Amino acid sequence: MAYRPTARTEATRLAHRERLLAAARQLLAEGGYPAAGISALARRAGVATGSVYNHFASKQELLAAVFRHVAGHELSAVRGAVQARSGSTEQLRALVEVFSYRALSSPRTAWALLAEPVDPLVEEERLTYRRGYHLLAETVIVAGISAGELPQQNAQLSAAAVIGAVGEALLGPLSPVGARTDPEPVVESVTALCLRAVGARST
Repeated sequence: MAYRPTARTEATRLAHRERLLAAARQLLAEGGYPAAGISALARRAGVATGSVYNHFASKQELLAAVFRHVAGHELSAVRGAVQARSGSTEQLRALVEVFSYRALSSPRTAWALLAEPVDPLVEEERLTYRRGYHLLAETVIVAGISAGELPQQNAQLSAAAVIGAVGEALLGPLSPVGARTDPEPVVESVTALCLRAVGARST
């Protein structure tokens, strides 16, 4: 008769997995993907190295899961900020500002999400992450065009340009070998650039 996990054993398994993910997030924030090895993860989580493989078949699978979790949390935070605003200009402003300030407040994690060289399995998650932001920006721009708040334009292309501009502008300040800068002027400049790019009216 095949073993069927009980509710209690499943809860224990999920709690163990979350413990490993939390440890991996900490290591990612401290030193990027190179710091998040299986042995280091096991030490941080306080578990045997072999037990990690009960949840993740490989380091690549683990890092993909961590990327998915962290990136999903960031996207949800930005989406919530956008939805809390009214009008396309303010929504786009929220998207750029919240994304940028959150990235600059956790530069090592943001670098790992945006630019650090990764395994193909993690790169797939990165592409999904980027598509989420593109879709969010496109939705705001389409609504702005429909409401007459933004001029006619290719919303899909404009959204890609906005997200690309934000990511590119933050690479220098986020780089592990770059000098840390005051976030406010960086975010103000990037936001102004993106608003001008889509023809948003100043408020």
